[in-house]
Amino acid sequence: MNTAAAPQASNSTPTGLRIQDATDATPLNQCVRSALGFYLENMADHDVTDLYRLVMEEVERPLFESVLHHANGNLSQASRMLGLTRSTLRKRLSDYGINR
Repeated sequence: MNTAAAPQASNSTPTGLRIQDATDATPLNQCVRSALGFYLENMADHDVTDLYRLVMEEVERPLFESVLHHANGNLSQASRMLGLTRSTLRKRLSDYGINR
């Protein structure tokens, strides 16, 4: 996910962060670092609060959606892949309004 410059189309999230399709094998930690740098630089004089919650929501939702898709909606398989109990995964999916 490259948030700095985007010749290709991007999607905006409810938080205003832009999502770019990765076109290379950029490591996830570099994508997160780049997106956070872009976000913080563009906050100008605005107060930045609750950043941890924001980042976790931005990362968890696509993580859960991707793993569920890969597991064909199978909660047992998805929970094993994520290292979560099925009940924890069900609660997190409910929190995000994700249907399997």
